Amino acid sequence: MTLNWHVIRSKPNREEFLARELESRDVEVFYPRLVANPVNPRAHRFKSYFPGYLFIHVDLERINASAFERVPGAANLVSFGGEISAVPETIVQAIRRKVDAINAAGGEKKAALKPGDRVEIEQGPFAGYTAILDASLPGSERVRVLLRMLASRDLPVEMPADYVRLRKPSGKN
Repeated sequence: MTLNWHVIRSKPNREEFLARELESRDVEVFYPRLVANPVNPRAHRFKSYFPGYLFIHVDLERINASAFERVPGAANLVSFGGEISAVPETIVQAIRRKVDAINAAGGEKKAALKPGDRVEIEQGPFAGYTAILDASLPGSERVRVLLRMLASRDLPVEMPADYVRLRKPSGKN
């Protein structure tokens, strides 16, 4: 018996449903989610770290892979070149640690920021600069900001979300 971690793709917005379905079939599931800080109290309190994907710990020599495609909410197992991919235990543990660290720090910090916000860059090579938040990059803890550089051109730069904070408005324009 060889248990390995594999990645299963869910149908759109069905990750949580698929996780419950798999768990009800006694399949070990790792569904990494981040604590969200929604403005609306009725909004979801968690968001998928890898939208559309979950990890399952199974022995594919014992369970036929096609059985997972018939589970409600499932699309398919991730494969490359026709071979179902296995994910090393060390990678899964690293993802667990990262997700736990983000959640322990209060969840995604970028949730409070929205495109167009003026932000102060606090870390990295652009520390001390002011920029405009362009986008929060999906499925990651990164943001894209627009830095005003030479010749008044806005340069898009990607960086970890925790490098930036909302800039407090000053009293002058």
